[in-house]
This record gives sequence, structure tokens and C-alpha cells, in this order.
Amino acid sequence: MKYKKLFTPVKIGSVEIKNRFAMAPMGPLGLSDSEGGFNQRGIDYYVERAKGGTGLIITGVTFSDCKVETQSMPNCPNSTYNPVHFIRTAREMTERIHAYGSKIFLMMSAGFGRVTIPTNLGEFPPVAPSPIPHRWLDKICRPLEVEEIKSIVKSFGDGAYNAKRAGFDGVEIHAVHEGYLLDQFAISMFNQRTDEYGGSLENRLRFAREVLEEIKSRCGDDFPVALRFSVKSMIKDWREGALPGEVFEEKGRDIQEGLEAAKLLVSYGYDALDTDVGTYDAWWWNHPPMYQEKGLFRVYCKMVKEVVDVPVLCAGRMDDPDMALKSLEDGDCDIINLGRPLLADPDYVNKLRCGHTDEIRPCISCQEGCMGRIQEYSMINCAVNPQAARERATAYEPILKSKKVMIVGGGVAGCEAARVLATRGHKPQVFEKSSRLGGNLIPGGVPDFKEDDHALARWYEVQLRKLNVPVYLNYEVKKEDVLNSGYDAVIIATGSSPKVFSLGDDAHVYTAAQVLNREKDCGGTTVVVGGGLVGCETALWLAKQGKKVTIVEALDRLMAVNGPLCHANKDMLERLVPYNGIEVVTGAKVTGFKDGVLTVKIAGETKEISCESVILSVGYREENSLYHELEFDVPEIYLLGDARKVSNIMYAIWDAFEVANHL
Repeated sequence: MKYKKLFTPVKIGSVEIKNRFAMAPMGPLGLSDSEGGFNQRGIDYYVERAKGGTGLIITGVTFSDCKVETQSMPNCPNSTYNPVHFIRTAREMTERIHAYGSKIFLMMSAGFGRVTIPTNLGEFPPVAPSPIPHRWLDKICRPLEVEEIKSIVKSFGDGAYNAKRAGFDGVEIHAVHEGYLLDQFAISMFNQRTDEYGGSLENRLRFAREVLEEIKSRCGDDFPVALRFSVKSMIKDWREGALPGEVFEEKGRDIQEGLEAAKLLVSYGYDALDTDVGTYDAWWWNHPPMYQEKGLFRVYCKMVKEVVDVPVLCAGRMDDPDMALKSLEDGDCDIINLGRPLLADPDYVNKLRCGHTDEIRPCISCQEGCMGRIQEYSMINCAVNPQAARERATAYEPILKSKKVMIVGGGVAGCEAARVLATRGHKPQVFEKSSRLGGNLIPGGVPDFKEDDHALARWYEVQLRKLNVPVYLNYEVKKEDVLNSGYDAVIIATGSSPKVFSLGDDAHVYTAAQVLNREKDCGGTTVVVGGGLVGCETALWLAKQGKKVTIVEALDRLMAVNGPLCHANKDMLERLVPYNGIEVVTGAKVTGFKDGVLTVKIAGETKEISCESVILSVGYREENSLYHELEFDVPEIYLLGDARKVSNIMYAIWDAFEVANHL
């Protein structure tokens, strides 16, 4: 078996893990109850990943401090808020996880400090090691008193003791990583203290050392304690992160200090280092969007592994099993951390073990269902997997009678509806007017950084084939086809079409889809009209080919109406645009294109831009005419995806799942 090495055991401290896969910690927003225990959604969510074969489950961040940085409840679990209740709910979860041969660590946090996300953690004065600027708010943080540090340290011992009683196999400390509170103490840029917690590297790591010593004293040396650790900060300045390949002066922790810190932390007794790079000031490193290369942390993990003698865990878009295998063979790391890939497919590990790699549902790194919803709504989900963190509420509904269902449109909404209907025992048939399934995934997945869009389209092809769903390509359905077919139900998922308007010389005015699909050549200089997500990604793709690109946007900033986009995705794309030489003109209205000159109006003044072509990326219009032709003639008819309302991949999939699961 090609991937057998990925299924060899490994130890963290005294705990043996059955394979080399861990579930990376991801914010457990929505998985706690009002007493700080795990709610049923949280229990089901983690158990499902254990059932799927993951060797080690690392929960999302939980808290133990109830005095210094108080949390809004319910939010994340808290191991000391109501200890009896925490142990009771967590025990149910750990017992079920152990039934599948998996181990589970509780991630315990010292707090967020200057990086608290206001929508998640309520309104309270932000704290930090020193009076430094908050990451998001226009506020200066309050320095922690020594007594408060001691209080937090003690809470770790109490919380870890409760975790051990609850059946957890170990804990992971959150974190000398990403600029959280412990990391703020460890980084001299943030830590300006002159007491025993400031100054030298050893003093700045004192907080992390005392946390470890407190837990070991309460739980014993054989209770493993791992640490989430960032070896390099990637900070150019306050709230300014570096881009991949950018030459800059590191203001946070550089690699030299990072490796020295790694050696010190292991000498203190940490049993594993869960390693990455980045901070909230450079958020697109710790939460890598599709614009980051896959496996971006491997080189940094290898540096750490070469100077420590404990297991090193590596996350960061590690869903390619060939890459994961090579990382083990090359000595980059000991354990592969899968975060978002296990949101997308909880059965990833078992499918890989059995060689069914074509059945693994891909993560597309959009972060709309996970980080986007965490930052906006305090809940973790997944754009491509509607059942993630809702396993019981969205379990497949049993059917009494199988129905024959006609699905018009083979985009993501039509494909997801067909998949769910066939899984439940209905008999769907898909009719697609183009030559392949996928809809807007096809042009959207053309840029190399969007390759997983095409992977998702292929996944749907595989799923429908395995479920024996008839698919009719190059078939444009008419009203008569539906009325004369004898279907029990009809789903219209005919998608959307790009909005277009005349600019004069329309022979050289194209849609983004035409250029992405290579139906039209935009030439060496082009203007993209529309600075939304599609416009910016198209411009970036073209600029990377060496073309001179200008974006013209009517609003005062790029991506003003997209959302909820994760800050990591949005902020990185905003910075990649100028970094790749793309000129941006905002507050501008295009008025015409003639003889290679585009005219735009900005604040009443006319500006001329020379270009070989103009690419329109000004949104999409619902294609719902067939639905309206049929809505009074078909008793059971549904309108889904962009045909119902132009939105994003997540809502197309989610809405299709909802309807198909209750049809």
C-alpha cells in the first residue's frame, strides 16, 4: 500500500497514536453549552472525525481562566467554569472517541490578549503583556498584573486536571503561536515588560514554562503536554504582514530566535511542537487561503525538527497525500495535521487507508464556512460539507417512497442535490446544457491557486457515477421536456449568467468567464471592470502571466460587497493586487471603450486608460426563466443555487442539501 508509512504508530510522550494523522485545532465556536461543557453538536463533530480514522483529535481552543479574560457564554468550552458539568459532557465525548481507537487532546488557551475578535468574545478591556495597540480595535491594551498571570497559570492546572478526569489523553497549549496571549509575552515587539516576564527570551517564555510546570505538577509527567508554536512571525509592522517571497525586516520573532525558543520549550518539558508560522498581523499564514501554496509550513517544521527531539506536527494545506507521505520520508515532520480537510471530509483518513482517494471531498480553502462564519457569527461550519458541526441536525432523512427527480443544471447546486437524493434512495437524473459538470467551478478553477475548485467538480463526477445517477450533458431542457417526463419532482438549478453592458467597441469586451475559459484572449494589457472577488482573482491570474492589468471599481474599495470573507483571504488578496503590479482605480464609472482606450469618470473628471481589451466582472444575473415557465404547472418544484439567488459556493451547496434532504 503506497501510503502505509502514514499509518504507522507514533508516540507523543507516553501516548501512542495509531497513525500519523491529527485533527488540527480549529475554533470550536458553537460547540459549547452555557455551562462551558461540550454540547451535542460538539460531541458529534469530534466523534465523527474519530470514526473517520483520524489518529489524534485536537479540540479547538478551550479556556480555563474565568477571572482575567472573561468569555461570553456559551462560546468555547471552559474546563473550570463548571468542572462537574465539563467532565460529564467531555467524558461522553472521549469515551466515544476512544471506541474508534483514536486519542484526543484538549487545547487549552491562556487567552487572546490583543487579538480578541470583538464579535466573538464580547466587550471587555483587552489585556496584553504591555500597553500595546489592539489588533482590531482602536484601543491600547491593559498590561497584565503578575497576580493575574499567576491566576491564569493556576487555572491551567485546574483545567488540565479536569481534562484528565474527563478522559483526555493529553492537552495542547494555546499558544506560543499566531500572536495569542502566550505568544505576545514571547515576542519582544509586544512584550515591553521589565519584570521577570520581560526582557530576555527565557523571561519572555516564563509564562509558557510556568503553564507547563503547573500542568505536570497536577497531572503527572506521563500526561502529555504539546504546544502550538510559530517559529516565525512574518510581521512587517503593526497590523502589517509579509507576503510569500517578500523581502522584509522581521519585527516579530525571526527564525533564529524561533529555533532557540523551540529548544528552550522542549528543554522545559513540552512533549510535542505543533508548528507553523505567522501571527494575526499576518493572518494569511496561520489560516492559509488558496493564494498560499500547499504545504507551506513544511520547510519551517523541518527546521524545528532538526533542533528538537520531540514529535513535530505540520499543518497548512497538507491534504495532498503524496505531499504528506514525502514530508514524513524527508523528515519534515512526524505527524500530519489536517484542519479544514477534515471539515470537508471527516472520513479522509479511512478513505486514504483504503485507497479511495478519488472519494475524498476536497477543501477549497475558501474559508467561508469556517473562519468566515467564526469571525462573523461565532460558529464553525464548512462550505462544501453542510453536515460539518451539524452532524445530528443534518443526518440523512429516511424516505418512505423513492421519487424520480429531474434536476436541470449540473453546477454545484444540481450536483449536491443529486448526490443527497441518491444517497437517501431517490432516483435523480441530471441534465446539463454544457459539456461537463461543475458550473461556475469550471472558470473559477482555472487559476493555479484555485485548482481545488476543479477537484470539487471531479469529486461530484465521481460521486454521481458511484451512486449511478444518470447525467445527460449537452442537453438544454425545455418546458415540454419537463411536462412530458413524468417526474415526481423537479429541481431547477440553471445557475446564472455574467452581467454585460455595451461600451462601444464590444468586439474586445469580454466576460471574466470567457477569458478564464480561454475562449477569448485579452492581450497584453487589459482592464478588469469590477473589483469583487472574481474580478480581483482574474486580475491576479492575468498579472501572474506577465500582463499589465488595471482594476476599475465603482465603489471606494475592492471587495466591498463580498462576505463574509475570512480576513485572511480578503486581506491577502487585497495586498497581492498591488504586490503583483496591478493598478487599482476606485470610485470610477466606465463610460466607453473605443480605439483601445477605456474612458472612466472619477469625481466628475474623465480619465483615459489604454488597453487591448476590457473584462467585465460586474456580477451575475439569475437564470430562472425555466422555473417561471413551470412554477404553476409542476406540483413539486424547487429553485436552487444561483438560479434562486446569486451567491457563493457555500450557499449553493447548503441550500441544495437542505432541499434534497427533505424531499
